[in-house]
Amino acid sequence: MSRRKFLGTASCAAIGTTTFYSTLFNLGMANAAAGRTAKYNINPANNNYKALVCILLAGGNDSFNMLVPTDNSAYNAYATTRSNLALAQNSLLGLTPTSGNQVPLGLHPAMPEVQQLFNTGDLAFVSNIGTLVEPTTLTQYNNGSANLPIGLFSHADQIQQWQTSVPNNRSAQGWGGRMADILQAMNNNQNISMSISLSGRNVFQSGNSTAEYTIRNQGTGSIGITGYGESNVLDQLRTQAVDNLMEQQYNDIFKKTYADVVSNAQDTHEIFSAAIGGVNLTTQFAQSELSQSLQMIARTIAARNSLNVCRQTFFVTFGGWDHHDELTNNQNAMLSVVSQALNDFNNAMNELGVSNDVTTFTISDFGRTLTSNGNGTDHAWGGNVMVMGGSVHGGQVYGTYPDLALNSSLDVGNGVLIPTLSTDEYFAELARWFGVTDTDLLTIFPNLLNFYTPSSSPPIGFMRV
Repeated sequence: MSRRKFLGTASCAAIGTTTFYSTLFNLGMANAAAGRTAKYNINPANNNYKALVCILLAGGNDSFNMLVPTDNSAYNAYATTRSNLALAQNSLLGLTPTSGNQVPLGLHPAMPEVQQLFNTGDLAFVSNIGTLVEPTTLTQYNNGSANLPIGLFSHADQIQQWQTSVPNNRSAQGWGGRMADILQAMNNNQNISMSISLSGRNVFQSGNSTAEYTIRNQGTGSIGITGYGESNVLDQLRTQAVDNLMEQQYNDIFKKTYADVVSNAQDTHEIFSAAIGGVNLTTQFAQSELSQSLQMIARTIAARNSLNVCRQTFFVTFGGWDHHDELTNNQNAMLSVVSQALNDFNNAMNELGVSNDVTTFTISDFGRTLTSNGNGTDHAWGGNVMVMGGSVHGGQVYGTYPDLALNSSLDVGNGVLIPTLSTDEYFAELARWFGVTDTDLLTIFPNLLNFYTPSSSPPIGFMRV
């Protein structure tokens, strides 16, 4: 049994060393050996740096109050459907798209930074996207002939499927993890996973032979064994005791495997901390948890040469979007946090000169009902997402922004909209930019052929190739 397989399935409590237990699971350090068995041996010298930053808006963002029609006719339909939740037409922030293929749209008034990012071509929206097994019509949905995602409208299932892009199975492996299984060998430094999380264990970055490397948004990010290597007498005793445990030759293969991983984890912590410690950014970040997490991601990207990596994925969760109540107040505060954090991060990427090499994208459990439940909205299906970076064809809304009138050709009831773009198309375009070959796209996204046949043209078109 491999080290990773053992750690992923065995109970660490059975090994019985409290110090090792807290080190491994508080730090997510099982990934110290991540990616050593990558599928392909790719020469890193032939590849430039690229990073994907995934922001999960956990709980289900009401994204049709984030991106709103401003045309009188379309706005009136929106206002009628949304009733007491509708934003005032004169409060919407105007968008100036580079092409006029959509109904005129505006932004939630709490997002002036995103308005600027869009209007300067640094950010795009993808509209009415969601989990789909295959293209689905209202007739198919109503007569029961549609092959629907498992657990549609369920938080547990949908938040997982947005991370796996496998809506017809409950998979423990995310598309970021499957991608890392293939591409980890591109990094010269195999001591640190290409998958780095600011939000602990997650499905998105969980692969067959790789897992995320968890860091925090404070200090130098990485966390080592408390007191290890410090100078006071008690810490010296602690250090010697831990060294003895890690260096001991165990007859039990499980104990030996466990000790090796913790030893590697501490080594990795020291390497990572030294690299991040040498980074100085002048970009100012807001004090929100999201901005601080993106700041640590920026510092990690700044240390890419010291870490000796050319491919990285990052994952951060911003939760609390399940607004069955107090939608307008909560969303006003939270969209402001997102808008400022995205702007801060974009500024940092410009400072580092890597804007073209880093793409940031949002995901969420699902969209929300267009109808009000009194003071909030309930679980729905299709919604809108954002993608940002110098390689993004920004200033556009991709897909088709839907008719928000009730009983439209996409409305299955209460303003629950059938998506017209699949997560497969969205993620495949990002993976394709990241360096995944057409052949491997079909491995990473098993349902992709239901929506897109790999070719020279991208699935949606929002990324520059």
